[in-house]
Amino acid sequence: MTFTQDFLAESVAVINALDVDAVESVARGLADTRERGGRLFILGVGGSAGHASHAVNDFRKICDIEAYTPTDNVSELTARANDEGWDTTFVEWLKGSRLSRSDTLLVFSVGGGNAEKHVSTNIVSALQLGSERGCDIYGIVGRDGGTTAQLATACVIIPPLFTDHITPLTEGLCALVWHLLVTHPALVKVATRWESLQ
Repeated sequence: MTFTQDFLAESVAVINALDVDAVESVARGLADTRERGGRLFILGVGGSAGHASHAVNDFRKICDIEAYTPTDNVSELTARANDEGWDTTFVEWLKGSRLSRSDTLLVFSVGGGNAEKHVSTNIVSALQLGSERGCDIYGIVGRDGGTTAQLATACVIIPPLFTDHITPLTEGLCALVWHLLVTHPALVKVATRWESLQ
């Protein structure tokens, strides 16, 4: 088999191992956020920051959920990292956004954050604040889910079945899962463009 065949076969195996009940729980939770008038804050770093920006667009446009991500404002993000340190970039942004118990955090991350290993510590600090303020917390994460899985109301863990490809499979399938969510009947409000032309 070629590498392409192997990678696609791995992707299919991971998709088949997803916990569909967890996905449904996240969908219901995000619908509840909209119904109570809460805001959705999506957190991710690296490739997951790109996913967060794209997802903000889709949750706003397709699902009519007020959604934001701190990584969309590069000036504020870099000012906070420079002046206060990386660990506080997300938590201080959330404080400035007046995070409240009606709001929801959604994390995209390969590891879910781990303070002890000093990985995605800005996500960990944000999750701690969200937990303290009584926010719902959801995640689409890989590996063991890290702090996200520990604190989450519901969490989709992309099963780490293939240790050589944890990052690309997690990030790739994260996009699959959140695209599933924005088109889920519990969440969708506006037909996407190409589907509306049929």
